[in-house]
Amino acid sequence: MTNAHEHTPRMNMAKAAPEVYKAVLALEIAAKKGLDPALVELVKIRASQLNHCAFCLDMHSKDAIAAGESIERIVQLTAWEESRHFYTEKELAAIEFTEAVTVLTGGTSRTKSGGGFVPDEVYEKAAKHFEERELAQLIAVIATINVWNRIGVTTRMVPGHYTPGMYAKG
Repeated sequence: MTNAHEHTPRMNMAKAAPEVYKAVLALEIAAKKGLDPALVELVKIRASQLNHCAFCLDMHSKDAIAAGESIERIVQLTAWEESRHFYTEKELAAIEFTEAVTVLTGGTSRTKSGGGFVPDEVYEKAAKHFEERELAQLIAVIATINVWNRIGVTTRMVPGHYTPGMYAKG
């Protein structure tokens, strides 16, 4: 059996717009400071699943495994609501928050939640588990992975070639 042909990327964002790439990378570095690295990877994987970014899924799954995350928890992340027992309450709050921030128009009524597309109850649950500074950092991590996902999907970055740490120096 032969695999399908690998698609070719549309562009290399780092070469086409190096200032933009460096700015997003700087935001990435600043956003994750002070947060648990395993939690950050779970958030990046979940957002990338929602956004169908194959490159980022490849990258962050490999980074999570390299950092000691279990394959079981990574696989179960797609069905976290049915697999809650794999995660801590803090991780669950972060995963649910990631979904709400990533899918801003995801069927939640503005009037029902009383505060916009990120429901108050989801925000409050996250705020219960994260200090205000940590919650601000988490918002920035979610926003940043969504930027990377949009770059990856739009430029058709090719998954499968990433090795953990290969972009560590930016």
